[in-house]
Amino acid sequence: MNTNFPKNTILEDETVLLRPLLESDVENLLEISLNEPETWEYSLVRANGKENLENYIQIALKARENKIEFPFIVFDKKSGKYAGSTRFYDINLEFKTLQLGYTWYGKAFRGTGLNKHCKFLLLQFAFETLGMERVEFRADNNNQQSIAAMKSIGCKVEGVLRNHMPTFGSEVRRDSIVLSILRNEWFDAVRENLKRKL
Repeated sequence: MNTNFPKNTILEDETVLLRPLLESDVENLLEISLNEPETWEYSLVRANGKENLENYIQIALKARENKIEFPFIVFDKKSGKYAGSTRFYDINLEFKTLQLGYTWYGKAFRGTGLNKHCKFLLLQFAFETLGMERVEFRADNNNQQSIAAMKSIGCKVEGVLRNHMPTFGSEVRRDSIVLSILRNEWFDAVRENLKRKL
């Protein structure tokens, strides 16, 4: 398998298009950034406000340069608007593992089924194009909405990393829940179950 992650990866179906995040995407995501700051309530790196959004995108692009992350911008075809962002991270092609996260959408796109379309395309790419053996997901253990969304696409809970990482602007440390989908689970059931929900 190629040791370089495909640079111009575009994933799409009739509902959504995911393309590589660009520096100029500050403009495409600014409306959500300015008007919906609570989107990053559980995030250590915030993208609320123009300066934070610029910083968020710079960090993501630097990680892509270093080949440890691959950030996407999410375009909702039904509304013709940019919906948010997601990415592969902790990419280890040698071990055939990666994590899927840093996912956020504007309010108008939550609960619309958009996330399931994104996850289907990303998981299909991870398992069927990149040949991954494991895709991992993590969330703040208090973020029930995110955990429910991950379970609904077929993730299995593996456990909780206690006192795992700091939280934004607080002395309190967070517990992180770890979930995953394995290659055989994708092909045995998760792919078809998720496809039926699209």
